[in-house]
Amino acid sequence: MQQTFALDLARDTALGGAAWSGVLVAVLAVVTWIANRLAARAFSDVEQRFNARRVVRAVVWFFGLLGLMVIWQPLGGTLAPTLGLATAGLAFAMQEAVGAVAGWFNITFGSIFKVGDRVQMGGVQGDVIDISLLKTRLMEVGDDSGTTWVGGRQYTGRVITVSNKATFTQPVFNYSSYFEYIWEELEVAIPHHEDWPRASEVLEEEARRLATAEGAKEAMEAVRHRFPVPETELEPRVFASADEDYMRLAVRFVVPIRSARSAKDDIIRRIHSRLEDAGVEVVSTSVVQQASEVWHPVGRAGGSPHRQEN
Repeated sequence: MQQTFALDLARDTALGGAAWSGVLVAVLAVVTWIANRLAARAFSDVEQRFNARRVVRAVVWFFGLLGLMVIWQPLGGTLAPTLGLATAGLAFAMQEAVGAVAGWFNITFGSIFKVGDRVQMGGVQGDVIDISLLKTRLMEVGDDSGTTWVGGRQYTGRVITVSNKATFTQPVFNYSSYFEYIWEELEVAIPHHEDWPRASEVLEEEARRLATAEGAKEAMEAVRHRFPVPETELEPRVFASADEDYMRLAVRFVVPIRSARSAKDDIIRRIHSRLEDAGVEVVSTSVVQQASEVWHPVGRAGGSPHRQEN
């Protein structure tokens, strides 16, 4: 009986292969538990512990598959045709999963992004809240393109899951990994007969009041120490251009990526209020393109604000 039991546990029998496979799974489960406990003690940061568990899981899967190949290798001769067909079918069926796993390695070791970064990936923009072996989860933020019902860069409430394979097939935009600021531009159209130089001064003053150029300079210096990024202008500036009817003033300024919408709202309100007080006629750029509608602020000859179709 002992001889029969020993024979059954030999790796060249199906029963033996199954038995050793069970032993391997049990050992790997214990190793995983121990490794996770050690990682919890070694890392105090939640994100570091999270990433450590991901690495442990990937390493265990790798050695688990390698161990199963070694265990079942003696039966390869008798099972070769079946295994060949099964492997081919599995490879075809799991090509997306394989690409996703490769994408995980690309994300993790290529430093494309990490949990907490604001990115655009697979056509979705949001904050990274989870990176697993196959997929990345984003807390979606809106944009101005009309793809979501939220018009600004604020949370929509949806959690979007994107395959890690997208890092190979589409561009990945990272808004916060190295430089947590963004350039915003606000354009105001002023009729030629108005005091557009005064309007330009108002735009620059308000942009300087709002902009965070000092913090952006420090962040840019850190980026330039890592990448060959040329020097760039971070101070607010107003650019002027002219067409047949209007002087177009575009003010460019730097704000933190996560407060861009509130900053833009603040500066628009203040600029319009100050230009109203100065009696400068302002034309909404988007309205000009659609209906050539002019808005007359309080203080102009003719009394209260009114709209006029050209």
